[in-house]
Amino acid sequence: MTTAAPLRPRGFRAARLASALGLGLAALTPLGGSLGASPAAAQSADAAAPPATLVADSVKVGTDRNLIADGHVEVLYQGTRMTASRVVYDRTGDRLTIDGPIRITDANGTVLRADSAELSRDLRNGLLRSARMVLDQQLQLAARQITRVDGRYSELSRTVVSSCEVCAGHPRPLWEIRAARVVYDQQERQIYFSNATLRLGGVPVFYLPRLRMPDPTLKRATGFLTPKFRNTSLLGAGVRLPYFIAIGDHRDLTLTPYLSNSRTTTLGLRYRQAFVNGRITATGALGRDDILPGETRGYLFADGSFALRDGYTLSFNLETVSDAAYLLDYGLPSKDRLQSDIELSRTRRDQYISTRLLAFRSLRAGEDNATLPGPVAVYTQIRRFRPALIGGQAQLSFQGFGLARRATSDPTNTGKARDMTRASVKLDWRRNWVTRPGIVVSAIAQARGDIYAIAQDPNWADSIGRIAPAAALELRWPWVKAGRNGASQVIEPVIQLILAPKSVSAAPNEDSTLVEFDEGNLWALNRFAGYDAIEQGPRANVGLRWTRQSADGWNLGVVAGRVFRAVDKAQFSTGSGLGGAKSNWLTAVQLKTPNGLSLIGRALFDNNFSVTKNEVRLGWAGDRLNFGTSYVWLVPDPTENRLTKTAEWALDADWNFRGNWTGSVAWRYDFEAERATSAGLNLNWRNECLSVDLSLSRRFTSSTSVSATTDFGLSVDLIGISGRARGTGAYRRSCSG
Repeated sequence: MTTAAPLRPRGFRAARLASALGLGLAALTPLGGSLGASPAAAQSADAAAPPATLVADSVKVGTDRNLIADGHVEVLYQGTRMTASRVVYDRTGDRLTIDGPIRITDANGTVLRADSAELSRDLRNGLLRSARMVLDQQLQLAARQITRVDGRYSELSRTVVSSCEVCAGHPRPLWEIRAARVVYDQQERQIYFSNATLRLGGVPVFYLPRLRMPDPTLKRATGFLTPKFRNTSLLGAGVRLPYFIAIGDHRDLTLTPYLSNSRTTTLGLRYRQAFVNGRITATGALGRDDILPGETRGYLFADGSFALRDGYTLSFNLETVSDAAYLLDYGLPSKDRLQSDIELSRTRRDQYISTRLLAFRSLRAGEDNATLPGPVAVYTQIRRFRPALIGGQAQLSFQGFGLARRATSDPTNTGKARDMTRASVKLDWRRNWVTRPGIVVSAIAQARGDIYAIAQDPNWADSIGRIAPAAALELRWPWVKAGRNGASQVIEPVIQLILAPKSVSAAPNEDSTLVEFDEGNLWALNRFAGYDAIEQGPRANVGLRWTRQSADGWNLGVVAGRVFRAVDKAQFSTGSGLGGAKSNWLTAVQLKTPNGLSLIGRALFDNNFSVTKNEVRLGWAGDRLNFGTSYVWLVPDPTENRLTKTAEWALDADWNFRGNWTGSVAWRYDFEAERATSAGLNLNWRNECLSVDLSLSRRFTSSTSVSATTDFGLSVDLIGISGRARGTGAYRRSCSG
């Protein structure tokens, strides 16, 4: 018969034993409340501690007045649970003798197993035989015996440490660390090894007389991280060995030396700091190599954001590099233009305010940074409101804009030395009415004014002022159909008639040089992205939208439309698809299926089906396979610095092809150059305790500053001690039977 404490009259004995074990479990639990307590504090805690629960087949007093709990002993105390076959409390020696199998589990998931134990009443000192400790449900420390010291330290002798599954059918872990002595500091959550040997598949591969590592529950600890091996055709074989330094709870620094057999010596760094109201991150590197002998090379990227009073946010971004090829040479994110900026902004329901300062640097061959805008200052304020007299919704916008170039003269007279400031005010208004047949009628109006001050450009006057009104009438007639199977369809023809001045004072175009014609701006008063260019002349935006949604998850959307102009003002290039009195036809389709298939396509073509632009992307997101492939075709367009036709195909895919094996590929091919531009292959093997990444990439293109290169990488992570996340359960060695 099972007896639960407290009981009377035998319940008093069970309660005394439960109280002793309960206080001891608090001391034994890592990070327990009694950790490192003095004897006096332990006695005080004994009196004040909440009662423990003891369950056993029998609780009795022995002939020597020892308290004995026998058979299926279970103790519960403040989230910690201990099970054993027998517990004896020696009142004279104030000690506990526990017969196993012993299992102690705390609220954090730390597990301690042993065959037998002799411990002090508070479990702060004593001995556990044939013991095993499991930290964070992944890292196992098995030892011949564990000696408890002062409730803080656990000293393990003849220890094997691993996070791999070990059982009778698979007694040899994939990796293990064997040590003559291990000390686990529960307070600092550190593990210290003496005479440690790393073994892979049972074969010794590395020996260290001293080794320290954090336990898996400590997410940030000073020490070495997993090294990464890299071999490139430019730098040769090399290794990155990151060293993480925890500078308190709110900041850290990672130093990463990079050494290669081509005499490359580089030190990388990453600094992070969290504040009460924000954070900053800085990443960079500095060193020398054989690619540019005698030159110091490096880069620095930094960003941060801070929440200020009254809802304001301060954010910044810094990007700088020593030379154009550095990022590609060292396998860093590829960029051909760098942007640094700082911004103070606030966003509310009906208001947006932003003050921003920007600087640019080009890494493109043949582009002169002295002619790039910079610095650039922009102030924007937008206010949305509802006019009381005319109804609808209105928006008032103001923008102040200024830029300066480092170039002081321009022999080509093309504005490459131009400095400019601008102030713009714009008022937008829209109101909708729904007629009895269901036609949605919208009245749209816009008025804007700009003032320019221009310097160092003889092509323009020193000052320019202009006013540009516009008005539109929009008609939408949505037709809705619901099917018996739960599918719904909406067909919506849209006609937008726009009245705009045939001529507006021209101004230098700094913010609207690229124009994109797509379904997002088919019905727009102005398709230029910024303020400097204004779409002119009366016109009609005509199109049709069709959407279909089914109950089983199939979604299809199609858009087709065109722009008709009363007068061709030659504002748009051929490549944009908007040139001429009639623009190209715009067609766009978007498809999503319940099984993960997606399709996005867009094409621009004229009445003769001469295509200006064609882009399509097909994707699949499944349980084991994810892939995406895209194709882009563009005609030449000198206004967009595209002197030849563009035809590119790209492919990227990830495939979990066998349990713990995952592969990925990336490919980009240039049909005009008739060659691949880049290719990449990655292979990953991962289980509960080990992760191996193998990568191979090739960049085929080259220029005066960038060379074609092949990059090979290898990293091996021992999960549980490398700072990586917990291993996957997709493939685990079976321990059944």
